[in-house]
Amino acid sequence: MSQSHQQPALSKCPGCEEPPVAGDLFCGACGYDLSAVPARPDDRPTMAITVPPAAPAAETVRWPIAEETDSSDVPAPVVRPADVPGTDSGGRPLTGPDTPDAESGRGAASPSGPVRTGGPDSAAARVRHDDRADPGGTEASGDFALAAPDPRAPEHAAALAAAPAPGAKVCVACRSGRVDADGYCENCGHAQPRERDHMEQELDAVAAVSDRGLRHHRNEDSFAVSSTALPDGSPAVVAIVCDGVSSASRPDEASAAAASAANEALLESLPRGAHPQQAMHEAIVAASEAVNALAQEPAGAREHDAHRHQNAPACTLVGAIMAGGLLIVGWVGDSRVYWVPEDRTQPTARLTEDDSWAAQMVAAGLMNEAEAYADERAHAITGWLGADAYELEPHTAAFKPDRPGLVVVCTDGLWNYAESAEEMAAAVPADAQRQPLHAARALVGHALDGGGHDNVTVALLPFAVRPQGAGSACDTV
Repeated sequence: MSQSHQQPALSKCPGCEEPPVAGDLFCGACGYDLSAVPARPDDRPTMAITVPPAAPAAETVRWPIAEETDSSDVPAPVVRPADVPGTDSGGRPLTGPDTPDAESGRGAASPSGPVRTGGPDSAAARVRHDDRADPGGTEASGDFALAAPDPRAPEHAAALAAAPAPGAKVCVACRSGRVDADGYCENCGHAQPRERDHMEQELDAVAAVSDRGLRHHRNEDSFAVSSTALPDGSPAVVAIVCDGVSSASRPDEASAAAASAANEALLESLPRGAHPQQAMHEAIVAASEAVNALAQEPAGAREHDAHRHQNAPACTLVGAIMAGGLLIVGWVGDSRVYWVPEDRTQPTARLTEDDSWAAQMVAAGLMNEAEAYADERAHAITGWLGADAYELEPHTAAFKPDRPGLVVVCTDGLWNYAESAEEMAAAVPADAQRQPLHAARALVGHALDGGGHDNVTVALLPFAVRPQGAGSACDTV
């Protein structure tokens, strides 16, 4: 259109009759070109396709009036290809008796199967660009099949209204679509949270929480909590926490296998009368064997990774048992156990020693603790569970607390933000003895508030005893 002539000031838009804003070249309501000169007979100003001109000129094409809107509140097309015959750039008719109507969708081929979508707002997610509408025909139509049914269609709305099958997972985003085996909603394509991203469990005398954190793409920690009875009928409570070694293959599988194996071993040995400290030692050995087994894969499983056998799955482990008035701890790696007395005026303590470079430097007297943990090599572990580990050396220790308190079993994703025993005690809520699950959530939140650079897992075991005088008995191996 020509814009070389100045248009006189208009009191209303010729297209929609709305008063224009002074100085505008186009109508803000319908897009009419206000700079066009209406006197020229060959001038066809742009106008909203849903609003026909009030008085079209005699030589202007008379477009059909738009039909009523469909169920999606989107106006039906003003012009269908059949209304104005024409050809495409190849000389073929735009429409025909066997050609799908691209605007209305009538006659379009249905997709051959379900396609995972990336979301309702992504055009690329809704369309499969490698799948023609008529792949078996002698001549491709040029149209691509929709990747999924239009959610605005009546038949799709009816499908969403149907109740999900019993036990089927429902999308956390749209609350209606089913979740497929890959963890995506079949309706909106939303990726569902993975089960291990955040886990919680509470028993009568123990609670545990594990979270993926803010920086990792998956949760490589795992835990197991349980309770059983000793031969005399007294209770025994167990907490196992494992941290996958991120530099190893499949660390999430390693931590899950270790936690499960150690827990099962304790539930088998404690009821038959094994001493809790010996039972802990045997449980760590069982966990090590379970992790070692992950490296023993068939040859076909390593076809795409020739070096997988050189980087075996690995994890650390720390556990605690409350039984018969004793507190037994066992560990391999750098996950820790802390003792926080109920009376916060009493001293707190860390009950484990890390299998790490920093701990070795401190034990050898080469550095103090502050210097060692400030070094970039501080968290390099010297002990772990895995087929490529050095000789397995499970550590166990037995304590007999003389006062009530809280046992904190955690990975370095937590203690990195509360390293000393005093810092850990300060982070533990005052009501942790009565509400261990609430306290475990608070400690995970403490780590996330501090940055959440790692996976975070913590188990809390309230230890209730009667005061029996000063001092504690302790045996360590």
